[in-house]
Amino acid sequence: MIRILSFIMLVIFSISSAFSQVKTEEITINNMAIQLPGTLTYSLENQPLIIWVHGSGGVNRNGNTPNYIKQFRDEINKKEIAFFSYDKRTANLKNAKFIQEDGIYFSDFVSDLKEVINKFKDDKRFSEIILAGHSQGSLIAMLALENVDKYISIAGAGETIDKTLVRQITAQSPAFGKLTEQYVKELKENGSIKSVDPNLMSLFAPQNQPFLNSWIKLDPIEEIKKVTLPTLIINGDKDIQVQVSDAEKLKEAKPDAQLVIIKNMNHLLKQIEKDEDNLKSYMNSDYAISNELVETIAIFIKN
Repeated sequence: MIRILSFIMLVIFSISSAFSQVKTEEITINNMAIQLPGTLTYSLENQPLIIWVHGSGGVNRNGNTPNYIKQFRDEINKKEIAFFSYDKRTANLKNAKFIQEDGIYFSDFVSDLKEVINKFKDDKRFSEIILAGHSQGSLIAMLALENVDKYISIAGAGETIDKTLVRQITAQSPAFGKLTEQYVKELKENGSIKSVDPNLMSLFAPQNQPFLNSWIKLDPIEEIKKVTLPTLIINGDKDIQVQVSDAEKLKEAKPDAQLVIIKNMNHLLKQIEKDEDNLKSYMNSDYAISNELVETIAIFIKN
């Protein structure tokens, strides 16, 4: 009995020691007036470092309410892989004044990412830098791969954003899907949309149009063909925003990339056993991150 208790205490102590080794640093990176506060976590010297590249919207370093980025960070740190994520420029209220004055374009997110990479590229604590681009971040990362060693696309689109928008909105309403098709055509041809239906104003509001126009011009299929780094393409089969076929298109454009489709993983990287839980997980941090995702990425990085 004493031997069993001793063994249990030893296991508990070992687990506690492993967790206590994780170091956390709060770091703010500046891109001119734009502030990008973030969190760095690592446990040992000479670890590979993942830099996380956010999807669309005002996403903070933890992944907002469902905390999917923080969940991933906690799990990947257990694999002795360092991790850095930052508040997207649109998630930091201190940037609101500059965004309002200057507007925002897709290239701004690429510029922000390049500043983050510059912060770590000569940091001797890390053996290599890996960009993990999620959703919109898949394309942003493709455009910022200088001074990087590996690239991971997670739930990245395999088509231009206008096609994705038409498909997603049509699935909800064929009538609004037709309107969306008209709007993106007008935006590509004229650079702006004269009149927008109130039901689609949140997407096509005048202040959003320059950003959308800059995004539409970028084709992830053409961009991934230019990638020369070791590449991992991941998608979940429970993703209701980005289809498995998107990942397959990216793989077709870059045949030497590794493609992994993860069973029961949704767009926010959560493990979903029941379809009715998919949308619920968007507002609930109780759903666990996909363990297969963590394992797949860890193997890719360490091989």
